[in-house]
Amino acid sequence: MAANRIRSMFPTPARKGETFELRNGLNSQYSHERKEAIRSTIASMTLGKDVSALFPDIIKNMATSDLDQKKLVYLYLMNYAKTHPDLCILAVNTFVQDSEDPNPLIRALAIRTMGCIRVDKIVDYMEEPLRKTLRDESPYVRKTAAICVAKFFDLNPKVCIENGFLETLQEMIGDSNPMVVANSVQALSEINDSDPDTMALNVTPATLKKLLMALNECTEWGRVTILTTLAEYQTDDVKEREHICERVVPQFQHVNPSVVLAAVKVVFLHMQGIASDQAKQYLRKMAPPLVTLVSSQPEVQYVALRNINLLLQAQPDILTKEIRVFFCKYNDPPYVKLEKLDIMIRIANEKNIDQLLMELKEYALEVDMDFVKRAVKAIGQCAIKIDNAAERCVTVLLDLINTKVNYVVQEAIVVVKDIFRKYPGYEGIIPKLCQNLDEVDEPNARGALIWIVGEYAEKISDAGEILSQFVDSFQDEYSQVQLQILTAVVKLFLKTFQNPTKRDESQKLLQQVLKEATSENDNPDIRDRAYIYWRLLSINPDNAIASEVVLADKPPIASTIPNLPPALLDQLLAELSTLASVYHKPPSAFMEVRRGKGVGSIMRRAIEEQRENMAENPGATAVAQGKSNVENLLDIDFGGDDSTVTSPINAPVGGGLEELLGMGGVASPMEGSNAGGLHGGLVDAFGGLNMGTSSPPPQTPAKDTKKSNQDILGLF
Repeated sequence: MAANRIRSMFPTPARKGETFELRNGLNSQYSHERKEAIRSTIASMTLGKDVSALFPDIIKNMATSDLDQKKLVYLYLMNYAKTHPDLCILAVNTFVQDSEDPNPLIRALAIRTMGCIRVDKIVDYMEEPLRKTLRDESPYVRKTAAICVAKFFDLNPKVCIENGFLETLQEMIGDSNPMVVANSVQALSEINDSDPDTMALNVTPATLKKLLMALNECTEWGRVTILTTLAEYQTDDVKEREHICERVVPQFQHVNPSVVLAAVKVVFLHMQGIASDQAKQYLRKMAPPLVTLVSSQPEVQYVALRNINLLLQAQPDILTKEIRVFFCKYNDPPYVKLEKLDIMIRIANEKNIDQLLMELKEYALEVDMDFVKRAVKAIGQCAIKIDNAAERCVTVLLDLINTKVNYVVQEAIVVVKDIFRKYPGYEGIIPKLCQNLDEVDEPNARGALIWIVGEYAEKISDAGEILSQFVDSFQDEYSQVQLQILTAVVKLFLKTFQNPTKRDESQKLLQQVLKEATSENDNPDIRDRAYIYWRLLSINPDNAIASEVVLADKPPIASTIPNLPPALLDQLLAELSTLASVYHKPPSAFMEVRRGKGVGSIMRRAIEEQRENMAENPGATAVAQGKSNVENLLDIDFGGDDSTVTSPINAPVGGGLEELLGMGGVASPMEGSNAGGLHGGLVDAFGGLNMGTSSPPPQTPAKDTKKSNQDILGLF
C-alpha cells in the first residue's frame, strides 16, 4: 500500500512512441544516427506502418553526399508524395541540384525520383532537369530520362509535347548506346498506346536499321521491347522482311523465354510475305527453341504451350517430329498435362499415331479423373482426325471399356458416338456398350448411349426394351437426356413401322413418351419438340415426311479438335508472347484501354450522342418518350389501332399454337373420327387421333378459349 501511495505522488513520465524516437534520430547532429533512423523509417514503411508524419524530417536529410542515404530518402518520397503534395515542393531545389551533380548515378536517381512522384505541382519544376538529362553525356542518365518522358507525358501530355520531349525521344532512337535506344522505344511505345493520335512511334526504314543494329547489344528486356516494335512494323518489301527475319533468328538461342517468344513472333509474322521455301526453313529453325521452352519450369511451360497451340493452328507441321517432347511426366501439374494433350492431338499423324495411342492408353489408366476423361476424348479425336487409325482407336477404346471403370466407360461411350457419326461401320461394338447400361449415370453419357440405340435401332434386337427403361424414368432425367429419349423413341417407331411384330411395342412406347413430354413436362423445349414430332407423324399416313426429317443424313464430322475462328487466330498470332496469347482472347476482352477508350466510355459517348440527337429533333424525343424502354432498345413499333391488337391470351385457338407448329388447316389431334385414314393402329395408340384427316378445325368462341386449349394441348 505504501509503495502504491508513493507511485501516486511521483507519477512516471509517459512512454515515448516509436515516431518520437525516429524523429529524434532524424534530427540528430551525428550523421550515422540520422542514417540509422532513415533505415528504421524505411523498414517501418515496408512493414505497412504509417510513418508519413516524419515527412518534413526526412526532407531535411536529402542534401547529403551519401548515395545510400539519398536512395533511402528518395524511396520514402516516392511512397508518401501523394499524401503530402504541398511538402514535395520543399524537395524541388534538392532535385534540381542533384540533376546537375557530377556523379551520373545521382543525376539519374534524381530524375527517376521526380518522374515517380505523381504530383501535378512538380511538373513545372521538372521540365528543365528533364531537358538536360535527355542530353546528358552519360548513357545511364539518358536511358533513365527516356523512361521519365513517358511518366511526364502521363502527368501532363500538353506540356510534354510543347517542350519537344517526343521529338527528342525520336532522335534518341539513333543513340550510340543500345540501352538508350531500347528505353526510348519503350517510352515512345507507351506514349503511343495511351494516345495514338500523337503518332509517337513511327518506324521508318532508317529507324528499322537502327533498331536492328541495337538488338544484339541490349539487355534481355531491351530486346523484348525492340522485338515487339519489329513485330508491329508493317512493310510490303519482301527483301526487308527477309532482312528482319535473318537478323532476328539468332535471338532463338537466347536464354530468356520472353526473348525467344518475342523473336518467334517477329519471324512468324514477317515470313508470311516471303518465298515458301525460305519460310519453311524459318519454320524448321523455330522448332528447337520451342522444344527448349517445354523443358522449362511449369509456369514457363504453360505459357509456351499456349503460344505453341496458336502456332500449330496456323502451321500444323512445325513440330510433327517432336511429339515425344510433349508426353506428360508424372510430376507435371494438371494444367500443363491438359495443354500437352491438346498439342499432341494437333501433332498426331499416320506416322506417330501408334506411339501416341500407347501413351494415351496409359494416361487413361491414371487416377486423375479429369485427366483420364481428357485422354479418352483425345483417342476419339485422333480417330476422327486420321481415317487410317480409326480401327486402332476403337480397339483401344474397347480395351478401356473392359476395365469397367465407371468414368472411363462413360467417357468412352461419348467418344464412340462421334466415331459412329463419321465411321458407321463399327456397329458391332454396340452390344458391348449396352452391357454397361446400369453403370451410365452422367447426362452426356446417357444421352450418347440413347442416341446410339435410336440411330441403330433396326440393328439392335432389344432396342425397345433398352429405351423402355429410359422412358420409365423419363421425368427423372436431365433435359438433354429427355430430348434424346424423345428423338430415339420416334426413330424406333419409324424404323419398325413396317415390321408388324415390333410395331405394337414401339407404338406403345411412343404413346407413353409423348404423353409424358407434352402433358406432364414443364420444359418448353421438350414440349415443343414432342408437338412437332406429333404433327410430323399425323400429316402423312406412310410417315414419309417424318422419316425424311427425323431420319435425315447427319452432317459429316471433319474434326472434333476445337479451333479458333480465323479472324481471332490472326489477331492472337499478332499478340504472341503476351497475355492475350495465354488467355486465347483479344486484349479488349480482359483489359480496358486507358484514356477513355474502354467500353464504359464508349457507352457513355453513345448516350451523350443520343441526347444530342434528341435535343436537335424534339419530335423524335416525343416519340421516344411515348415508348417503353424495351421498345426504344429494340426499336419495335407497337403502334396501330388497339382494336386490331389481340392479346396472346385471348387469341382464337385457330391461330397461336397451330400456326407455330404448322397446324393451320389441319385437324387438331383430338378432332375427327377414327374411321378411314388411320394407319398402323395409331388410332388406339393415340386415343382416337385421326392422322389422315385434313378437314379444318371448327371455329371456337373466344369465351371458351381455355377449354379449347385443353382440347389441343391436353392430347390425352
